[in-house]
Amino acid sequence: MTTVLETEQLTKLYPTGGGCFDISLSLGAGETFGLLGPNGAGKSTYIKMLVGLLTPTSGRARILGLPLGSLEARRQVGFLPENFRYHDWMTAAELLEFHGTLHGLSRGEARQRIAQVLDTVGLKGLEKRLVRTFSKGMQQRLGLAVALLPRPRLLFLDEPTSALDPMGRREIREIMQELQDRGMTIFLNSHLLTEVEKVCQKVAVIRKGRIVATGRLEELLGMGQHHEVQLEVGNLAAELLQRIEQIAIVLHREDDATGCSKLKLRVEDRDKLPLLAEAVVHGGGKIFNLSMVQNSLEDLFVELMAGENADA
Repeated sequence: MTTVLETEQLTKLYPTGGGCFDISLSLGAGETFGLLGPNGAGKSTYIKMLVGLLTPTSGRARILGLPLGSLEARRQVGFLPENFRYHDWMTAAELLEFHGTLHGLSRGEARQRIAQVLDTVGLKGLEKRLVRTFSKGMQQRLGLAVALLPRPRLLFLDEPTSALDPMGRREIREIMQELQDRGMTIFLNSHLLTEVEKVCQKVAVIRKGRIVATGRLEELLGMGQHHEVQLEVGNLAAELLQRIEQIAIVLHREDDATGCSKLKLRVEDRDKLPLLAEAVVHGGGKIFNLSMVQNSLEDLFVELMAGENADA
């Protein structure tokens, strides 16, 4: 897979403190990458360095195989900032024509691209409407149309759904999914767990300007310090329970009228599951269910952020 973005110990220090520290990440072509973290964690600082709005204090980066700051790389990048304000006295078409000029598009090419991007973001037929008449969701989609205007190979989205209602967030997600299906590479900054979980294949978690976890989503969801297990067992005698407690921590127990006991257990790793099954069978119990509880991104995020106060 071609590497589209790569940073090595990229750092931005502010005189007042904060920023980003020694960030090393890579993004392959066609991937949707999510940088996840609470507000103020350094997400926007990192993305602003990559699009040329901030100068790094130290470190290196390459975008599309070109050094950070290269004009050729910038021509192939689209960017939707978190807080943007467009000229609201313009129509949607006028705004896009203006940005087309900034990108160096000819008049004919700009008209063609305007029609295409408005169709992509679901604003086709609204070319002559004033920007000030657009709802927040429509303005967000218009901002995405501006970012898509130069046919970018790499699209940066900084909190694209944070100010939207559930319907607006779904609309932006659907557009992102369509762009992903077309093979576009997307870098998403967000503090919204569900957004990242639904659209990203690869994720990094940032806390106080430092990356604390990175990898493919399915890998990260299995990296917790413990695993939870659901066990439904019959004939749960006291001796059998003691055997189970030697392997796992019992978090919860619920017995029903049929003599079946439902246990919620915590184990250190997956290798404990065969040991649990063996203990139950040899202890005279009957296994009706033994399964891992799938961790959520929220569980992982809370676990990784738990050390924030300890770092203070």
